[in-house]
Amino acid sequence: MSPSLPASALPAADEPVARPAMTRMESKAEAISRAAMDAIHQEVARREAKTAQLRAARLAKEASERAAAAAKPAPVKRKATSAR
Repeated sequence: MSPSLPASALPAADEPVARPAMTRMESKAEAISRAAMDAIHQEVARREAKTAQLRAARLAKEASERAAAAAKPAPVKRKATSAR
């Protein structure tokens, strides 16, 4: 059975929880990690934008090809001549 903490030992819900100060190495690692994550997020955003642009271009091309195919008259079928 674990001993429970008194209610006065717990922070109130509206009070922020205090964190211990970071060491120099931890803050340097945090800065590097943040920079790497920013670069990754920028690359993802750039890739998604390019994908959306290419998808829009492909859909526009397919729509114009369908319109051109629909505008072209159907080929006239001829009767095959019988060989005598």
